[in-house]
Amino acid sequence: MKLVEKKYLVPFVAITALFALWGFANDITNPMVAAFQTLMELSAAKASLIQFAFYGGYATMAIPAALFIRKYSYKSGILLGLALYAIGALLFIPAASRQSFTFFCFSLYILTFGLAFLETTANPFILSLGDKENATRRLNLAQAFNPMGSLAGMAVASMVVLPNLLSDKRDAAGNIIFPMLTEAEKANIRLHDLAVIRDPYVALGIVVIIMMIIIAIVKVPTTKNSTLSTTLNSKLSTLHSIRRLWSNRVYREGVFAQVFYVAAQIMVWTFIIQYADNLRIDKATAQNYNIIAMCLFLCGRFLSTWLMKYVDGRRLLTVFGILAAFCSLGAILIVGKAGLYCLIGISFFMSLMFPTIYGTALEKVSLDDASLGAAFLVMAIVGGALMPPLQGMIIDCGTICGHPAVNVSYALPLICFIVVAIYGSHSRKINV
Repeated sequence: MKLVEKKYLVPFVAITALFALWGFANDITNPMVAAFQTLMELSAAKASLIQFAFYGGYATMAIPAALFIRKYSYKSGILLGLALYAIGALLFIPAASRQSFTFFCFSLYILTFGLAFLETTANPFILSLGDKENATRRLNLAQAFNPMGSLAGMAVASMVVLPNLLSDKRDAAGNIIFPMLTEAEKANIRLHDLAVIRDPYVALGIVVIIMMIIIAIVKVPTTKNSTLSTTLNSKLSTLHSIRRLWSNRVYREGVFAQVFYVAAQIMVWTFIIQYADNLRIDKATAQNYNIIAMCLFLCGRFLSTWLMKYVDGRRLLTVFGILAAFCSLGAILIVGKAGLYCLIGISFFMSLMFPTIYGTALEKVSLDDASLGAAFLVMAIVGGALMPPLQGMIIDCGTICGHPAVNVSYALPLICFIVVAIYGSHSRKINV
């Protein structure tokens, strides 16, 4: 049985490219938390409002995106998503000129309105391009291109942004010099560094506009999932869909599990830099560890897609959840490079989680409810908005019972991975 039929190959490739686009946005943004923390002299908790704005945009726009798609089409949703994405990226120009942290957060908020449209559209569309029996494998394959975009975003952050931040210059002891400078010196550095942060987003906005033109030209086929009858546009139909989705235990628990998974993913990747900083490692070098983590994530994504030919995805989800929890435990308990390596290792086991939870949750969802069901799973990305500020508050404590607070903060991802493992086990039992 073919994973992607020949007639769907061109749109599959075009839509799969979008996975890389939002991966780039996600992972060039993660290290910006640490950059803004130093540059704008913020606490870790306040700096993590970058993630609150970024993933809050998903929560705000996921349901409106689903309703838009139900009324119009997948292609219309994709084009609108790309337009919002480009607008948010280009808003970095006035945000940098105003030197406003709030404006940067607002720009990311608008940018992720576009990402909410793209994810709400692209994920179920990929599931619809072929037989339902291998839909989860097909989504895992498409999602494998997400970390490729993520790696590109990390590479730009590591090689273009972070090394050129004057605010991260250190003395011989490894301490950041910026807080000890005069206000005039800080103002000059701020002007320079905000321009360094701005430029990749502006370039990204231009790339997104080009991609929007390409998608507009590409003929997107009508699949059995991609159009809905006009009767589904009524409010009554939407309420019926919500009731059916809520009564589906695997779906309901899947949304809950997705909240915890996304929260764990964002916490693991956002605060690697702070974890490394506690070991006196500068931001640019620390970002290299993030790149290694993403390489492991990418390898895990391809390996798990292959393993799913032989092992039930829900069983793999359970095993990977348990192993990610053990790595989290190592990151908590071990102070030093070994703890950092445990933290990096988590990424390998996170690799299959998002698409597998997504595919498992939608497995028994009817075609009529698919777009709204996808929207709630995208809305679950709000976990990435809610948990990082809490982790930042823990990190701001400095030490907890004599143990580095940044290590202790990884108790939050530990809890999240336990929830994911339980979902994998429960969903397998329910579907037996």
